[in-house]
Amino acid sequence: MESSIVQYTLEDQIATITMDDGKANALSPTMIAELDAALTRAEGEALAIILAGRPGRFSAGFDLKVMMSGPDAALDMIVSGGELFMRLYQFPRPVVMAVSGHALAGGILLAATGDTRIGVRGDFKLGLNEVHNGMAVPVLAHELARDRLSPKELQAAVIQAKIYNPETAVEAGWLDSVVDGENLAGVAMQEAKRLGALPGKAYALSKKSLRRQTIEYIKGSMDDNLAELTGKK
Repeated sequence: MESSIVQYTLEDQIATITMDDGKANALSPTMIAELDAALTRAEGEALAIILAGRPGRFSAGFDLKVMMSGPDAALDMIVSGGELFMRLYQFPRPVVMAVSGHALAGGILLAATGDTRIGVRGDFKLGLNEVHNGMAVPVLAHELARDRLSPKELQAAVIQAKIYNPETAVEAGWLDSVVDGENLAGVAMQEAKRLGALPGKAYALSKKSLRRQTIEYIKGSMDDNLAELTGKK
């Protein structure tokens, strides 16, 4: 599958899904829909997936033009984006995130849904900047953060909008490791092949069981939380 902003390749039963809108890799309705379609294809033919951004930009999060266009459009995108995050978080195949640069707001949440998250060295910013921008952090975001971050960093990362560089993102728990940019694709492929060689059914069931509590809490809280954030409660 190829489109203007999402590319899909399959090599040795490893699907590589690459986001590239030529700008900040914003999670627009089109990006979300094309990522979802790529996941559907990968689920049918791949042993593992790699999700990557273009060099220097993994994702800047939800498209601000859509977010600012009106409450209904913003809510629709948040809901569809949340469904994408949850699909990735419980995806039955191993998911390797090739975090190729900046990853802010929804971008760092996208990375957080992965099983292994590999970043690149450089002057890049990673983290939840919602509070800094005057927005509350929704339940899906802070529960994914709670699951992946070191407890000592959780308050700073979620409430205080702390932004990390790649090395401190590893210490906090947003990333598992960092590599030089020219090595990212190779390291991500090696990791995807390693994980893809594990027994698939055991991997999927163990992943589902491990993450069930977080998934159920998010799903049970999301509607009330969105109503509260949008002033409809």
